[in-house]
Amino acid sequence: MTANVLRILGMIATPVSQRIGVAALRISIAIVFLWIGALKFVPYEADSITPFVANSPVMSFFYKHPEDYKAHLTREGELKPADRAWETANNTYAFSYGLGTVELIIGFLVLAGLVSVRLALAGAVLAFLTPFVTLSFLVTTPEAWVPALGDAQHGFPYLSGAGRLALKDTVILAGGWLLVVDGARAILAQMARHSEAERADWNRSVAPARVSARR
Repeated sequence: MTANVLRILGMIATPVSQRIGVAALRISIAIVFLWIGALKFVPYEADSITPFVANSPVMSFFYKHPEDYKAHLTREGELKPADRAWETANNTYAFSYGLGTVELIIGFLVLAGLVSVRLALAGAVLAFLTPFVTLSFLVTTPEAWVPALGDAQHGFPYLSGAGRLALKDTVILAGGWLLVVDGARAILAQMARHSEAERADWNRSVAPARVSARR
């Protein structure tokens, strides 16, 4: 490698660059949770997650009639008052509001990690755990795979739009874990500084007493 390349690599591989990267990762994950969480209060987004929730063994009980969801699916930008009424009666929107609130809380906690190490760890743990739920949709949701409508490419491994949406959470899973590690290190470092400060205060208070005793 040339000297210039080594110099550039050296400039990149610094503690400052790492801190900037972690902060950027934190902000990007927070944006995903905050933006998508806010959209959960809009009907079209609530409608779009219906297949995921209705087929999930741990979420379907939130819906009153999860077995009937296929007859009321709508496309983004499409307005069907009758289907909206069914979704309302199905508890689709109430569940979506609750989910959106949780996602907003996670997003704010992750973002608060820029100023608080304890909130950083809490947000990071939640961000890390969330993808385990969303990635399970690849197993439980038939709509996650291209349906057999005549084309040779269908089923596994051909992800549909819904499947590709779920797959992206592998990145949040890895990023969340890096934030967990960063948060744990920050808390340990903070505790170490507090211990050193307490020892220093103790030494300052004990030292004069020892000197007086010797006199």
